[in-house]
Amino acid sequence: MKIRSITCFCSPGWPLVEKRVRQSGAFLARAREAYQSAGYEVQTVRLATTPFASVLNATTIGATPRLAQELSALLPETGIDYAALGPALPSLPQSYAVIPSAIAASENVFFSGVMAEGQHLFLEAVRACAQVVVECAALSPDGFANLRFAALANVPPGTPFFPAAYHRGGPAAFAIACEAADVAVNAFHQARSVQEGQRIMVAELEEHAERIQRVARELAREENVRFGGIDLSLSPFPQESCSLGAALERLGVARVGLHGSLAAAAILAETLEGVRFPRAGFSGLMMPVLEDSVLAARAAEGVLTVKDLLLYSAVCGAGLDTVPLPGDVSTDQVAALLLDVAALALRLNKPLTARLMPIPGKRAGDEVAFAFAYFARGGVLSLEAESLTLPLAGQETFVVQKRRWT
Repeated sequence: MKIRSITCFCSPGWPLVEKRVRQSGAFLARAREAYQSAGYEVQTVRLATTPFASVLNATTIGATPRLAQELSALLPETGIDYAALGPALPSLPQSYAVIPSAIAASENVFFSGVMAEGQHLFLEAVRACAQVVVECAALSPDGFANLRFAALANVPPGTPFFPAAYHRGGPAAFAIACEAADVAVNAFHQARSVQEGQRIMVAELEEHAERIQRVARELAREENVRFGGIDLSLSPFPQESCSLGAALERLGVARVGLHGSLAAAAILAETLEGVRFPRAGFSGLMMPVLEDSVLAARAAEGVLTVKDLLLYSAVCGAGLDTVPLPGDVSTDQVAALLLDVAALALRLNKPLTARLMPIPGKRAGDEVAFAFAYFARGGVLSLEAESLTLPLAGQETFVVQKRRWT
């Protein structure tokens, strides 16, 4: 298992308070060294801020690209790999529209947009997020800019995974994001039964969690920075030994996307819930299509679909992540898909995100390949969606209550 990210949370201020960013960078450098000394590879260190839409206001929201540009320029000086300026908010509708230009004006700065939270589903925000996806797809010939945007449904502050990360406000804090899919692969490769695999997986994850906590407690005490917990999600890397898709197939599914996959996902999610550790973020199954060699292959084969991924989100994962879509998808089509994600999150009372990547010039079934270490070679998935009509095509906000079982 590796540490995908040590994420520091702070408020950036506007104008940008450079001192806070530099202090975060100094802390992250010490944290990286501490975890490396403990035997962990730390892939990235990151900064997540309070939502830019709360840092700015209706009068100053147009300065978002400048804020992103200034923060982007400062990151290399501080040793921080990536930053997230948090989500656009329904309380400031114009905050969604500035995201594409802010992404274009910066490097390594991520954004998100709230489309549902609590029990409220914001139809106007759903469509605004869809518009961001479509506009960002056109920022580069390969559609790569959408790597830096996600639509959020019911996602709380404090998750260390990007693009969903944002700070609740107040004093600085930090949290750990893990790359742990390899633990599940190894556990069920060894196991002769489901229960044996679960025992192996829980034991190894709890051992890692204790080691990570031990270092975190020391850092929190020495640096006076609050420890926000661990996101021990089964996050993959694009090689079979660290593929969540491979872990699902180790459970006995011939190919992810075929029947049995939902049960396998539920088993892994339940196993993870039995691990004792201070939780942050999703702490579930992550199924980013382009970041997982097996998932990418099954999608390219046509076995794994967008509907399958959404279905699996009902029993585990973090939603739809790095999903390559045809380049000609419309805002209306994307909005229909995002509406399903938002409704599922509220009804099941869980956090879900959608990071969708329309690829200019590509159609369903076409090959997709990026020169990016975290991406595998894959194929474009079809999007079975058409424009919604009223009342779902409206701009109202309404309540979707969580499921009552009694």
